[in-house]
Amino acid sequence: MAATSRTSPAADPAGSAGSFAESLHPQLSLRERKKVKTRIAIRRATYGLIAEQGYEATTVEQIAEAAEVSPSTVFRYFPSKEDIVLTDEFDPVLLREMRSRPAGEPPLQSLRYVVTEAMRLSLVDDREEVVQRTRLMAEVPALRARMMESMTSTSRQLCEVLAERSGRGEVDLAVRVFAMAVLGALHETTVYWAERGHEDDVLILIGQTLDTLEAGLPL
Repeated sequence: MAATSRTSPAADPAGSAGSFAESLHPQLSLRERKKVKTRIAIRRATYGLIAEQGYEATTVEQIAEAAEVSPSTVFRYFPSKEDIVLTDEFDPVLLREMRSRPAGEPPLQSLRYVVTEAMRLSLVDDREEVVQRTRLMAEVPALRARMMESMTSTSRQLCEVLAERSGRGEVDLAVRVFAMAVLGALHETTVYWAERGHEDDVLILIGQTLDTLEAGLPL
């Protein structure tokens, strides 16, 4: 399952797939579990409707009815229809796991482990949802635009972690460039995967992407 020839999650010396899986599914309170259950119900209703009638034809009112909640509840969990499709539980996990990586580990190596393992476990949990989300990202302009906005927010959060680990400031240009370069590269990787009909091994693609960031573009 190794994504690259460099560092595979299975061989990671500082953690295991089991502990990482626990971070994706931590012990939650009853209230938090209900929130997660509602979010999942809304997302699954959305994907089901989109599969039947397309993205543009699917309305928030239809989503609410299919998920058996009110439209106001949908908007309480997701600011827009685009957010329903694009939002997953990855950002908090990425930040939490980055903070748990060994001090002194190169940031790109930390991200290589965290991103690869999170994607692997996401595919195990619900490959169909991952496939449908990335396909829509590649096909729907509104989702591509919203994804760029979301990436800016994620980048700011990642800058906080990178600043902590590097001793630099959050607004340091190198920190900001590194964070956005990684997120932008990973975004293009998932779009590339979708454009090719999801036939490639996305874990290998992620590894190749991070190798390119590390080595640069050979002439």
